Amino acid sequence: MKDLRVTLDRRHEFDDIIDARTPLEFAEDHLPGAINAPVLGNEERVVIGTLYRESPFEATRLGAAMVARNIARHLDTLFADRPRQWKPLIYCWRGGKRSGAMTTWFDLIGWRARQLEGGYKTYRSWVRDTLAAQPAAFRYIVLTGHTGSGKTRLLQALAAAGAQTLDLEDLAAHRGSLLGALPTRAQPSQKGFDTALVNAFARFDPARPVFVEAESRKIGSITLPDTLLHSIHGGDCVAVHAERASRIAFLLQDYHHLFDAPDALKGQLARLVGLHSKDTIAHWHALIDQGARAALFDALIDQHYDPAYSRSSHAHFSARGAALPFRFEPNAPDSVTQAQDLLAALRYPAAGDPAAAG
Repeated sequence: MKDLRVTLDRRHEFDDIIDARTPLEFAEDHLPGAINAPVLGNEERVVIGTLYRESPFEATRLGAAMVARNIARHLDTLFADRPRQWKPLIYCWRGGKRSGAMTTWFDLIGWRARQLEGGYKTYRSWVRDTLAAQPAAFRYIVLTGHTGSGKTRLLQALAAAGAQTLDLEDLAAHRGSLLGALPTRAQPSQKGFDTALVNAFARFDPARPVFVEAESRKIGSITLPDTLLHSIHGGDCVAVHAERASRIAFLLQDYHHLFDAPDALKGQLARLVGLHSKDTIAHWHALIDQGARAALFDALIDQHYDPAYSRSSHAHFSARGAALPFRFEPNAPDSVTQAQDLLAALRYPAAGDPAAAG
């Protein structure tokens, strides 16, 4: 019998990558660019798994019928226009029956279909191994600064100015603080974040430094890889500073959506009991009831954000030596111009500049 399996390092040889797992498995994480063509749906997989514990034969018979119907549906719809020379790579959880069935049928049709040996499990192992080593290959310039100083906005402006940037909060869909959940985006799974991080590094030039915002170990529910954290903590620092009034104005703009659900906002702040007294949190709640938004952020800066930043910054960056101070106006329309000024101060090399390796 012809061996239709190929290893992960050959994945770039194929026209399409087909994920034969369920939509739920696919949503958690998948190979970059993969197309989801489940041979068993979410509910079908549960039915077959339950039946298998009672009768492996009946589960296999029923599963085969479901798989056949689903593959037929994909042939009539999703893959109906694929040419004779089409070369798909197909995978499931561990390179077993689900992807094997689809690969066999596609090969019989005449397409040059192949099955990923080891399936998604092999890919996931490769991602973990890559993240254990990959971040250490780059030099980092770390943006430090108090909450509200606009570090993320500066990072975005640096990207627009041509710098090489790693926006971890964008990848994690979270601003990194207690109130940092985004109103329009749910956080990815840890596996999905890891895949996105590997993809981000794959686009970087190791000869050029990477700008990144200082982060704690966790961004919301996402945990950063140890190698990345260690590498960031060893980077050169830019201490971003914004005037207090600018910080409050920035926070009012960036977190305005929190006041659309005041009870939820109160609940989030109530989780800080232990770090702050009940009287302090009651005062914050009263400010919410009064609609005193600026006063609330003014109090949070003094009582929560700045003390927390001082503890974290001292723990991770105090041994780095003198940071380059940079005054930033996060609310000004010329953020890209400000970013260009920072690049000039750092003598940051442009892409392709022979000085990049210096």
